[in-house]
Amino acid sequence: MAGPLLGLKILDFTTLLPGPFATLALADMGAEVICIKAPGRAEIDVLAGRRPDGLGPGPLAAWLGRGKRSLFLDLKHPQGRHVIERLLDTHDVLVEQFRPGVMTRLRLGWDELKEQFPNLIYCSLTGYGQSGPMAQQAGHDINYLARSGLMGHSGRRDEGPTLTGMQIADVAAGSYGMVTAVLAAVIHRMKTGQGQHLDVSMTDGSMVFNAMAAARYLADGQEAERESWQLNGGSLYDFYQCADGGFISFGGLEPKFSAAFLQAIGLPELMEGGVMPPNLAQAKARVAQRIKEKTRDQWTEVFSRVDACAEPVLGLAEALESDLAKARGWVQEVARPDGGTVRQLGLPLKFSATPPSYSSAGDAAGAHTKDIMRELGYSSTEIEKLGRGGLFGQPL
Repeated sequence: MAGPLLGLKILDFTTLLPGPFATLALADMGAEVICIKAPGRAEIDVLAGRRPDGLGPGPLAAWLGRGKRSLFLDLKHPQGRHVIERLLDTHDVLVEQFRPGVMTRLRLGWDELKEQFPNLIYCSLTGYGQSGPMAQQAGHDINYLARSGLMGHSGRRDEGPTLTGMQIADVAAGSYGMVTAVLAAVIHRMKTGQGQHLDVSMTDGSMVFNAMAAARYLADGQEAERESWQLNGGSLYDFYQCADGGFISFGGLEPKFSAAFLQAIGLPELMEGGVMPPNLAQAKARVAQRIKEKTRDQWTEVFSRVDACAEPVLGLAEALESDLAKARGWVQEVARPDGGTVRQLGLPLKFSATPPSYSSAGDAAGAHTKDIMRELGYSSTEIEKLGRGGLFGQPL
């Protein structure tokens, strides 16, 4: 079986990372995804680089395009909307990632489509939402995190906020927010037959990641500062550098874990208060000093025998080649359209009855234009004529 979303058909107008990341997850779960690519834009899309050998898309584009098909279409062309209408006759979901108003100017906004396609699920993903004072503001992941308040209590007191190695707002808030919203709307439509417009904001989604800090502030007005509470550096819960420059993470919030950790490193006298001992600064300095006495791998060996929520900080290569990665199927061997294979990250969700299907790594942008047009009922002569007229950016 090809995943739990087999039969769901999605029309994808998104670019860059957040939207394509979301539709990748949906495609892995069995949805049929057609990506609408603007002719010319594909060549300048920062994520659409080519492989070093010049054959096919680069690694990121090939991953984000996995299991999808793509269609070159100039939406400003007089026939562009007509092609989209034919597609919408058979598709369940439309997702887009433009600033508010762009799809409306193309006559493809929610208000222009909802009467003609009342069961359409229309999802708009933006940085600041479809309404409000910043709806038209440009931004990227770092800006959404800054505006959400998360960076106000993240990082070090003396150094300020720090960058992370992933796009929290783009992916965790935006991509998975879109997946959640789309699937919820699909369930609603199954019950009622009604489509709807989904407004997913990456800043809105980042705000809820404040979780405990926001709950506390809203209850008693006490605002979290950097290194002021258990999870942001205001406790023993932290990273500690080892003798070789590597790091160990300690996450033992519960007393039994903090006791086991301190016992294992030979500082049982610090057990009072658990993860937040009295004289925290001095206690933390002693822990840091002790961890520097051994290498990362030596401490890893020590903690392998102790249930203390203490684990090594791995490099990406180490993580991808680890026993855990192999056991959990993090990396999948996926067929390339040219007949070879490529290693890619798999879907992180496990289904006992409907496992994901990795049919093919992403092909070049617009590679399926002729096939999709034929499926829509256009003849070869019509496709050739529309190509000469600029609908696909160039003759096919």
